[in-house]
Amino acid sequence: MIDKINSLKETISSLTASSEEQVEALRIKYLSKKGEVSQLFNDFRSVPADQKKAMGQALNELKNLATDKINSLREQLAVKDDIDETIDLTRTPAVMPLGSRHPLSIVKEEIISIFSRLGFTVAEGPEIEDDWHVFSSLNFAADHPARDMQDTFFIGRNPDVLLRTHTSSVQSRVMEHTQPPIRIICPGRVYRNEAISARAHCFFHQVEALYVDENVSFADLKQTLLYFAREMFGPETKIRLRPSYFPFTEPSAEMDISCNLCGGKGCSFCKHTGWVEILGCGMVDPNVLDSCGIDSKKYNGFALGMGVERITNLKYQVKDLRMFSENDRRFLLQFQSAH
Repeated sequence: MIDKINSLKETISSLTASSEEQVEALRIKYLSKKGEVSQLFNDFRSVPADQKKAMGQALNELKNLATDKINSLREQLAVKDDIDETIDLTRTPAVMPLGSRHPLSIVKEEIISIFSRLGFTVAEGPEIEDDWHVFSSLNFAADHPARDMQDTFFIGRNPDVLLRTHTSSVQSRVMEHTQPPIRIICPGRVYRNEAISARAHCFFHQVEALYVDENVSFADLKQTLLYFAREMFGPETKIRLRPSYFPFTEPSAEMDISCNLCGGKGCSFCKHTGWVEILGCGMVDPNVLDSCGIDSKKYNGFALGMGVERITNLKYQVKDLRMFSENDRRFLLQFQSAH
């Protein structure tokens, strides 16, 4: 009898089936009341008493093996039935329609790329700032109009906690913890309490650059600005610098570029002047260096800052600033080929 049990084990272990009907037929053949396994249980009655324990264990193992095998075959067929054989699983998936990058992101990264070729590295800082890094360390007087509620978003009733109004706060943070040479570019979002219109918004994006080292001159600043303008707007672009005032630079200037629409001849976009303002700049005020722990008698430097929206307007002729934050797909999809 033990030989028959072992023979059935080998046979059952190698069973296969290609349909539910075949699985059912195997179940009837081996596990039904008249099946071969059940028949062995009937023959068990005639087994001598001293062999019943060993024979009983062998029979139970055979029955469990047959049951597990039948269930396994049934599960395999169930999984196979779930697969649609008309689908080619080796085929590449259908191409999903791609979105587009935001025009501000495209221009911001282009600005960063241009300055990185001049050796500038990216520095970042918090958008929720304190008075020291936004104003005091940058030579803003205690009664400067920029501190008023009309221009700055203060948080709660604490006049020392505010949303940064420019990314110059990143420059002051870097200068506090880094000794020259310093050559950084600071991209980020800034906030000002302004009425929202086609020409202004309460939040926008800036990119500022700072270079501090020994013997930095205004000529270095001018050459950097000329390189940037021609890389961004084309090799024929001209620049001009007009005297201006910023608390954190002295001397200060505003930079214009020749209108990239009319080539400097004059049109409605440049108000028939041939020039368009794009950024402010100047030599870092010695008071700023001293307040940040840098010896102004040994080091000097230049700083410049521009609005990303402004550069994007000039590059793509977007006339309404609100388009950048309204998430209109019709507008955004126009920039699919711009990256």
